[in-house]
This record gives sequence, C-alpha cells and structure tokens, in this order.
Amino acid sequence: MSTARKLATYDDLLAYPSEVKTEIFDGEIHVQPSALPGHGRAQRSLSHFIGGPFDDDTQGPEGWWILVEMDVRFGTHDIVRPDLVGWRRTRLPELPDIRPMDLVPDWICEVLSPSTEKIDRVRKQQLYARHGVPHYWLVDPIERLLEAYVLDGAQWRIAGTYDDTALARIPPFEAVELPVGRLFPPLPATPA
Repeated sequence: MSTARKLATYDDLLAYPSEVKTEIFDGEIHVQPSALPGHGRAQRSLSHFIGGPFDDDTQGPEGWWILVEMDVRFGTHDIVRPDLVGWRRTRLPELPDIRPMDLVPDWICEVLSPSTEKIDRVRKQQLYARHGVPHYWLVDPIERLLEAYVLDGAQWRIAGTYDDTALARIPPFEAVELPVGRLFPPLPATPA
C-alpha cells in the first residue's frame, strides 16, 4: 500500500531561512542556489529603471507597486518568489504588509540563471499564463537579452526581444525608455 505524498504549502516554506529562495510547484518544494553577480545586477538595475519612475518617483508615471523577490501565492500548492513583481495601484491601492501576496500580479520579471532557466521558461511561464498575469519578462544576463511577453487569451504573445543595444519602450512600462544594456554588467574592455 502506497502512502500519498504530502503536498507542501506556505507553512512549509516558513521552515526555511528567509534568505533561502524556496518556491512550491504542484506541492513540491524547490530550493534555488544563490544568484550570480550578473543576475543580481540585472535585478537591481530593473528595480531602478522600472521601480524608480513607476513606484518611487513623484514626477514620473507612477501607478505601480514594484517589489523584489516577493512571495506570491497562486494557489495552496503553487507559491513563487519572482525576481521582480508589480501590481497596478488601481488594483492594489494600498500595499499590505503581508506575505505571501494572493492577488495575481500585473507584471512579473524573472532573471534567468543556468540553474533556473528551464523553470522560468516552462513551469513559471505556464503557471503565470494559467493565472492570468498580463505581462511577463525574461531577462538573460548571459546573452544580454530581454524578452517581453503579453498574455493573449491563454497564450503568451511575444511583445519584443531586445538586446543590450536597445533603448526601448516595453509594455506595460512604455511611458519610459529602458536602456537594456544598462541592466547588465559592463562588457570587458577589448585590448588595444
């Protein structure tokens, strides 16, 4: 006689130290290794270029809550911690001081790492579409690319792919030009 597998919930994640990035997919806990410097640089830069004008700047377009590594619960057994996540203030007027957040975000950005790329491109992308996240970005610090997706019905439609030479207006943040190359560490100088 086989015993049923216990499906993990948010209470199970609380057993891990807060600095350990843990997520649950279909009731199974996934622990991720620490981020590489390029990952951290892209995450910090995006927080500045997007969070600055849309969340922090009283002179900018505002209207968003932009958070770094906030736990989001899509169901009892699906809890993720995106690299960056945002909610329009029209849907979330006050930012609650709780975790996890249960309101589906309006935008999620994952910064790819070799150890998580498959999860970000497949499992998370499918999870976010299934729950109606309207905008999903993937940032690849190794290839120096940003891919932006818009949910079209139940499927992702590519809104654009941008390399490190792009100065782009990318949905849902078209109000500002994003210098994509500034998301990544500077390229090494070429010998003279």
